[in-house]
Amino acid sequence: MTDHDPLYSLLMRNSWFASTPDTLRAHLCQTAQRLELKAGSRLFARGDVNDGMYCVLDGAVSIVAVNPAGKEVLLDAIAPVNWFGEIALLDGGCRTHDADIRVASQLVRVPREALESYFAQHPGDWRHIGCLVARKIRAVFTGLEDLALLPADARVARRLLAIASDYGDVQRQRCVNLNQEQLGAMLALSRQTVSEVLGRFEARGWVSRRYGEIELLDSRALKQAGEGRG
Repeated sequence: MTDHDPLYSLLMRNSWFASTPDTLRAHLCQTAQRLELKAGSRLFARGDVNDGMYCVLDGAVSIVAVNPAGKEVLLDAIAPVNWFGEIALLDGGCRTHDADIRVASQLVRVPREALESYFAQHPGDWRHIGCLVARKIRAVFTGLEDLALLPADARVARRLLAIASDYGDVQRQRCVNLNQEQLGAMLALSRQTVSEVLGRFEARGWVSRRYGEIELLDSRALKQAGEGRG
């Protein structure tokens, strides 16, 4: 695979993918299956058998939990160009949560069989899957700390930047496919509080709100707000 291959070039925007060995990157690209999913569809559900790893190319995937009463909580919104589904691959278990498509999206799936075949031949490369898992665990701990210690404005600013940059990735997305209610659910804030915070950010020219989407206009100002300097 080379930089002239459109899929390879797109995936190289993800720092985890770019850090893996040439052999693993080539295998992921060569075995990837493209998917086009409509808004309102479900990619997989909690308890489903692991069918491989995914990467979002366009759109977004919502990772949600639903209790027996039907109440839904949004845990994460996966933006381009980011990978997910590695937990079931690593431990051999089932899917931990639902993965829903809220906006029309394009993804690639690398089948489980193709991944297991590769790692059987290159066992030392399993560490790269472990690195992907560890990276997300770090993000979970950071999020819990934010919930406990930060005021609403800082929490909103930090979470918007985190989602846009895949919790620390080099390449930052300009738009986050979330509405105010979903963002509030992720931060344990009411929709009204999120609306008030985003209203202040919008008045300062930091963000722009559209239906189901928040555009980040001034990442530097948002970073300062997340540090309590806004």
